[in-house]
Amino acid sequence: MKVLMSIKPEFVTEIAKGTKKVEYRKTLFQRTDITAVVVYATKPCGKIVGEFTIEKIIKDQPAIIWAKTKDYSPSIKESFDNYFQDREIGYALVIKEFISYDKPLELSVFSLKAAPQSFCYLME
Repeated sequence: MKVLMSIKPEFVTEIAKGTKKVEYRKTLFQRTDITAVVVYATKPCGKIVGEFTIEKIIKDQPAIIWAKTKDYSPSIKESFDNYFQDREIGYALVIKEFISYDKPLELSVFSLKAAPQSFCYLME
């Protein structure tokens, strides 16, 4: 099963280049059968640009998550700290492989009228 996840364009660029190999989240999907994330780059891009397979998911305190994943995303420490400020638990999706789509897709391809705030499940 896949989810469609909204990610800021600057982070999508880093994921596509392979310099950011972890997607951090404050909350995560409840289903345990999610194997891939379809990536929606938020505005100003506003398109579905690719997808990645999930190698593993880490759930822990933000400081421990950073200690385990800092080598995968070293340039975003300040963003990480701001994002998880005052949070006791966080999640890290370790990216196994990112596939960039040749042509970005509209949300309507998945019968969506608006982008999810965080994520939504996609029916296969």
